[in-house]
Amino acid sequence: MDLDASMAATDHDPAVQSASSAPAEMDGEQIGEQSQQPAGSQDTSTAAVTGSSTTTTAPQQVAQAQQQSPVVGPRHAPTYSVVNANMDKKEDGPGPRCGHTLTNVAAVGEEGTPGYIGPRLILFGGATALEGNSASTGTPSSAGSAGIRLAGATADVHCYDVLTNKWTRITPFGEPPTPRAAHVATAVGTMVVIQGGIGPAGLSAEDLHVLDLTQQRPRWHRVVVQGPGPGPRYGHVMALVGQRYLMAIGGNDGKRPLSDVWALDTAAKPYEWRKLEPEGEGPPPCMYATASARSDGLLLLCGGRDANSVPLASAYGLAKHRDGRWEWAIAPGVSPSPRYQHAAVFVNARLHVSGGALGGGRMVEDSSSVAVLDTAAGVWCDTKSVVTSPRTGRYSADAAGGDAAVELTRRCRHAAAAVGDLIFIYGGLRGGVLLDDLLVAEDLAAAETTSAASHAAAAAAASNVQAGRALGRYGFVDERTRQTMPEAAPDGSVVLGNPVAPPVNGDMYTDISTENAMLSGPRRTNKGVEYLVEAAAAEAQAISATLAAAKARQVNGEVELPDRDRGAEATPSGKQISSLIKPDAAGSNNIAPAGVRLHHRAVVVAAETGGALGGMVRQLSIDQFENEGRRVSYGTPESATAARKLLDRQMSINSVPKKVVAHLLKPRGWKPPVRRQFFLDCNEIADLCDSAERIFSSEPSVLQLKAPIKIFGDLHGQFGDLMRLFDEYGSPSTAGDIAYIDYLFLGDYVDRGQHSLETITLLLALKVEYPNNVHLIRGNHEAADINALFGFRIECIERMGERDGIWVWHRINRLFNWLPLAALIEKKIICMHGGIGRSINHVEQIESLQRPITMEAGSIVLMDLLWSDPTENDSVEGLRPNARGPGLVTFGPDRVMEFCNNNDLQLIVRAHECVMDGFERFAQGHLITLFSATNYCGTANNAGAILVLGRDLVVVPKLIHPLPPAISSPEASPERHIEDTWMQELNANRPPTPTRGRPQVITNDRGALAWM
Repeated sequence: MDLDASMAATDHDPAVQSASSAPAEMDGEQIGEQSQQPAGSQDTSTAAVTGSSTTTTAPQQVAQAQQQSPVVGPRHAPTYSVVNANMDKKEDGPGPRCGHTLTNVAAVGEEGTPGYIGPRLILFGGATALEGNSASTGTPSSAGSAGIRLAGATADVHCYDVLTNKWTRITPFGEPPTPRAAHVATAVGTMVVIQGGIGPAGLSAEDLHVLDLTQQRPRWHRVVVQGPGPGPRYGHVMALVGQRYLMAIGGNDGKRPLSDVWALDTAAKPYEWRKLEPEGEGPPPCMYATASARSDGLLLLCGGRDANSVPLASAYGLAKHRDGRWEWAIAPGVSPSPRYQHAAVFVNARLHVSGGALGGGRMVEDSSSVAVLDTAAGVWCDTKSVVTSPRTGRYSADAAGGDAAVELTRRCRHAAAAVGDLIFIYGGLRGGVLLDDLLVAEDLAAAETTSAASHAAAAAAASNVQAGRALGRYGFVDERTRQTMPEAAPDGSVVLGNPVAPPVNGDMYTDISTENAMLSGPRRTNKGVEYLVEAAAAEAQAISATLAAAKARQVNGEVELPDRDRGAEATPSGKQISSLIKPDAAGSNNIAPAGVRLHHRAVVVAAETGGALGGMVRQLSIDQFENEGRRVSYGTPESATAARKLLDRQMSINSVPKKVVAHLLKPRGWKPPVRRQFFLDCNEIADLCDSAERIFSSEPSVLQLKAPIKIFGDLHGQFGDLMRLFDEYGSPSTAGDIAYIDYLFLGDYVDRGQHSLETITLLLALKVEYPNNVHLIRGNHEAADINALFGFRIECIERMGERDGIWVWHRINRLFNWLPLAALIEKKIICMHGGIGRSINHVEQIESLQRPITMEAGSIVLMDLLWSDPTENDSVEGLRPNARGPGLVTFGPDRVMEFCNNNDLQLIVRAHECVMDGFERFAQGHLITLFSATNYCGTANNAGAILVLGRDLVVVPKLIHPLPPAISSPEASPERHIEDTWMQELNANRPPTPTRGRPQVITNDRGALAWM
């Protein structure tokens, strides 16, 4: 291959320079055909470091770091120690190498269960030897020595098990990539994607290779990508942005450094590279930079070497707008040093940069050898202080000595990866010697700078770490997510997709076709029917007096609508959705032609048993199909302020909301507390309520929201179900999908369940943390006269003591009076808790309700909004008495159509009633009832569901099924399981309203128990 010889001559770093006679030179990088004697075999520098006082196991290093004095302001960059890793045989260890990649792969399964695989670091490829090395005797080469070239390129795979502190060489099934170095790798779920690089024969092909680590025996796949792509290149960067887009940037194509940006949407098949043209000021053509993706979708490109072989110090952020545009912005702060051939990795909001070269035989050293860009504070830090000006340290070719910890990270061409709050570094090149050490450091600032919603159990668990304990007990979380890809809908229309449910009883998705996207298993409907049809007399009595008072306050008297029972032909509302029946075009209840229609195909992307990238799609968040969500979209060359905002993540270090989220938002790992005493005290709950109330008081009674958004129905203190829904379908955190999609909760957060305090405090904390992305409206149980009877007051007293419990109960109920009452999404979908009843004909009636408002002071509009229900099915029109209590009504499909016509709406989403499938259509699909708690009151055996609304207004139901009771011990008997979930004694005394859609006793007596 003929290459530009002038490019090879520009690299004066003896650590990377090729001999002038070397064939196939590529800017100083060439992989020889023959593996020479590994330079690391005579490496004395590594051994010297390993024997120094900095040698520890990773847990010991963590324990030492915790003894340091507190730091005010942004924490400095951490120091590294050598990890004494284990291996069964020598070849299990990667050995000396450089130009390799190190990738963190999350755990598979749940710890303690069969088939669980803990978090791993996957090391691939690299150069294992040097040619033309004057340091072969172990003496580091000088700046004036003859150049070296990399040799011994490999395609081997080594796995470091973080939990057991052990290296293993693995031999995957399938055809591996060709040997290479200076390639790129990134993780997509439990898969590692490899691309590009340079090997013995020159540039590697541009193919994407995927190492699937989901199973016990990994397997290589080659991904089929259509159309043109980045082409062969090396020294480039690649990262997965927003858990969806593979971004490849820059590098060298063998002729020149590049600055192009390519994106591959892992959620869209067939796979295809797309060349982007981001706005704003981006990096110059460069190679040997680093690119790291923050969990909220921000990509940060750092350092590199430009076309004139000048090392770069700047960092650039790349983010995606909601409208699909990408934009560059220069990151704030002063970098301590330019560098290339370094390594960088995010831990929460802090970018950890290590090592690097400067050219001319020089490497970055002194305190600048390790640096951190704190994107929450907008500053760079090195190991000594916040950086306010570039450092001017010693940059000699071979300046060993000084701080041993700094000497450890004086290297280039190494690789780094983060697991939880730990940063690992492996190998690299120093002074013409290949390195074979594994280093570790802990970012102690993680607990202070991260959104506590990011499963950061590391901070809590680290306090229990003792020297010598196996590495890795830091609460690592396997972020299992799923992806749906709806068909495009006609412009302006709302489409309801077929439901999606996670695996049940260990079953797995095996196909993504429409035919196989079915709900899991039949649901038992006979359990507890007798119990459920008991009268809900207490609930009816609780509302009757309030309703009577509200009627009496009506200035003009109540307007009764005629009872329109025209005996229309029945249109049963079936629960297995397959199509939407359009209204009769000749009827009087039509909606505009662009009305709601049911999507005719299932829209689930699940695990494929074969194929190259099926698992990649499976691992994406299910809501990433609307990745044009809440992106940071700042940064123009003209505005330094806007550029600053791109990275601005101001976070309160010790706030109550952060404490709540850190303690409770554990989708995979939450367990009911052994002690019932609540973890917050009165003052903390008061602070939380004050913060949330300020936000609610600034919001209108009817929220104006945008898609994409997730909608949740009744939770009723079923905190475990809330965590399951977050686990299966994405959670509101920077480690989840809050950057791409909003969350809307439709009320009834408390009562009947055992964990109302956890439920309401977490939702309030999320509202404070993400005020523009998390939305709460009021349900009928967010009222003191109701939740005094149905469990919330009892729970407060039981878990906080009588005095404090009653005070907290009163304070939270005062906050409830400020909750918004409804939400309009894209001005086409209205969401409320109950319904439209007899009195609500226009949205303006809800908007006119002034808050704070109590049920006693409310009007008939408020009663209808929070308490009314649809009639039994589409055949029952008009207004009918509601079995919940005197004066309450049910409304027919004609009222729904009339309301939608009056307000130019296409869909009503409401909660308030338990439905067997978690969601149920009414009024020919123009109303959906949504219920998110499973097995209501321990007897209904219903599924729970959420609705995911895409930006193209495709509505996709997402289901979870009731968990089977644990029966392994008497303590975990079915009865015990129910008691731990629902307030059984209370629910027996105050039975719930029967589940909507359940087969009921046939009777014409509307006062019978079956109607209550």
